[in-house]
Amino acid sequence: MSGTSQFVTLGAAEEIYAAPVEKVQEILELRPISRLPNAPSNLLGMIDVRSEGIPVLDLRATLGLPLSRDDENTRIVVLRFKADGRDLTLALKTDRVFEVTVLDDDTLSPPPPTGRRWDSRVIAGIGRRNGAFVTVLDLDRLLSFADVDGQGAPLAN
Repeated sequence: MSGTSQFVTLGAAEEIYAAPVEKVQEILELRPISRLPNAPSNLLGMIDVRSEGIPVLDLRATLGLPLSRDDENTRIVVLRFKADGRDLTLALKTDRVFEVTVLDDDTLSPPPPTGRRWDSRVIAGIGRRNGAFVTVLDLDRLLSFADVDGQGAPLAN
């Protein structure tokens, strides 16, 4: 990662996440989401963006965080990513979007060792912004592995 890499910082629960700005197509205010029958618990449904149907995932549910009510800060972040060699568009509903920024350092730390097994493949690295930890998401992996079990937690592969 170079020192000029920019990120969109997002909030879910009390945590700060970052997505590479080049993956973000646009940021939308919350809008009606058409539900899909028998969809996984993190797949909220579809939204219309300039006559294109875009699936919307709940970032909290995708990351295994507790769900919450939407409010005036809730946003939908439309993203472009690669899965199985294809370019796809998908949206994440997030609690809030903070800013487009650079991180304090041009180097990301790897996910920390915990002594236990956990699936950290969706994390590109850990950075800092104004001294606070920021988890940089690997969107290609996060959105490719977005299947969930019946409890709303990401499946480990």
